[in-house]
Amino acid sequence: MIYKDFQGMKLSALGMGCMRLPVVNGDDAVVDQAAVEKMVALAMERGVNYYDTAWGYHAGHSEEAIGRALAAYPREQFCLADKFPGYDLSNMGKVQEIFEAQLKKCQVSYFDFYLFHNVCEMNIDYYLDPQYGILSYLLEQKRNGRIRHLGFSCHGTLPVLKRFLEAYGQHMEFCQLQLNYIDWVFQGGREKVALLEQYGIPVWVMEPLRGGRLARLREQEAAVLRDLNPQRPIPAWAFRFLQRIPSVVVTLSGMSDLAQLQDNLDTFETDEPLTEQEWERVLALGKEMTDPQALNCTACHYCVSHCPQGLDIPHLLALYNEHRFTGGGFIAPMALSAIAPDKQPSACVGCRSCEAVCPQQLKISEAMADFAAML
Repeated sequence: MIYKDFQGMKLSALGMGCMRLPVVNGDDAVVDQAAVEKMVALAMERGVNYYDTAWGYHAGHSEEAIGRALAAYPREQFCLADKFPGYDLSNMGKVQEIFEAQLKKCQVSYFDFYLFHNVCEMNIDYYLDPQYGILSYLLEQKRNGRIRHLGFSCHGTLPVLKRFLEAYGQHMEFCQLQLNYIDWVFQGGREKVALLEQYGIPVWVMEPLRGGRLARLREQEAAVLRDLNPQRPIPAWAFRFLQRIPSVVVTLSGMSDLAQLQDNLDTFETDEPLTEQEWERVLALGKEMTDPQALNCTACHYCVSHCPQGLDIPHLLALYNEHRFTGGGFIAPMALSAIAPDKQPSACVGCRSCEAVCPQQLKISEAMADFAAML
């Protein structure tokens, strides 16, 4: 196992994400405890010492499952990460209640790592509102030794990340980002990593395989990588891509069975970052994978000044591209929940004033109608 330095600690470069644990009969709310314990046993044997869970994973049962599995090991042999579930705004006033419940569910007296979960457009105002006392409570738990390291995860845009860092950056020790060779460009991962580097904040990676998409390439996509290195397994390309980014410390993978775990463990036995040629080619592949469905808006904003509804068209098109590529998902609806109803895609009146000035000649009105229908 590769280990990365973090404040005098040695963290396994591969962390076990607990959002996609094995389940019984396809029911996400019924975790297969015996299978989880076998996976944890193999992970511990092979040197994984970082485990990441959250309040909402597996309908609230992930914390219980990983807590039971890890209870068989000395506490000092593993690091456990959990999160405050601010993705649900009804939780904002319940930080103490939820934190205490999480410790009990995980059967621990402290969390090695604790995060503000999913900082995004929808919840940034709430996270930063002192009336909820979230930061002050978590800092108190850190002083009391019940949180060893405090950080946050972020699915928001770069402006959201900037705003959070400007307010709380001095207290944040790590940031968990969705990062892979698609989202390095597609979701502005490169710029987000650069901003975190300015603050001296290391990166934890979530969705390194883009929900499994980068482990299940189409034949013509896989052929591109096999031409470069026929011996390297397809999922390993995504992990080797991340190994080239200096600020990445832990890469979390949500593994659902022993075979997936074994493959990932084998990959993380060695540190083999992509060569310059390989890096450029996988980025080109990521672009090729998204381009057929994407409207290539350059965010010139000519359209905005001509929209009678005052829609932020470049932002809406970026969300539209995300939603189409993902085939749905939560990111676009989550971001749109922070936008007023009269600024949503459905507010487009189809006047085509935007299209008359679009240098890219994009069919914006059709995209807005399609986006509204998808939502």
